[in-house]
Amino acid sequence: MADTLFLVFSVLTLACAALVVVNKNAVNAAMFLLLTLVGMAGLFVLLDAALLAFVLILVYAGAVVALFLFIIMLLDTKGTTARLNKLTMFASGIGGLLLFLGVYLIAGRVHLPAPVTGVAIPTFKNYAEQLFTVYLLPVQVVGFLLLIAMIGVIVLSKKFKTEEETK
Repeated sequence: MADTLFLVFSVLTLACAALVVVNKNAVNAAMFLLLTLVGMAGLFVLLDAALLAFVLILVYAGAVVALFLFIIMLLDTKGTTARLNKLTMFASGIGGLLLFLGVYLIAGRVHLPAPVTGVAIPTFKNYAEQLFTVYLLPVQVVGFLLLIAMIGVIVLSKKFKTEEETK
């Protein structure tokens, strides 16, 4: 069952990530980014890292993608089709070949370590205790910065009437 779920989440993640890159509509690309992050969270859950999955959904999917959408709406982007010249296609091909060559060479040399046994597994209680005692101030500061950024985007995106329009 875990192998099937791994395949489902990995295909979902890779397909949505590819759609983020090739999509011409910025809002659709942001939605595919959200689905990519959900797929990654599913992979984290399969690795028994539920806290990382929760943080990924909460912080990135909840806050960062929402800010991306605010910026997209502020800029009012339209889908454009740019023609690729031969130099761009050649450079892209060389970059892709170098990427695959690097992954191939690294994959041949990497030996995965054996799983560690006998180590205490951290619990949500330990994380929550650290979050609300030691790291309370940084978490609050980040929350206020996100709130200020959201208010700033709302104020900047508001269209004011000029004197000519009011007459």
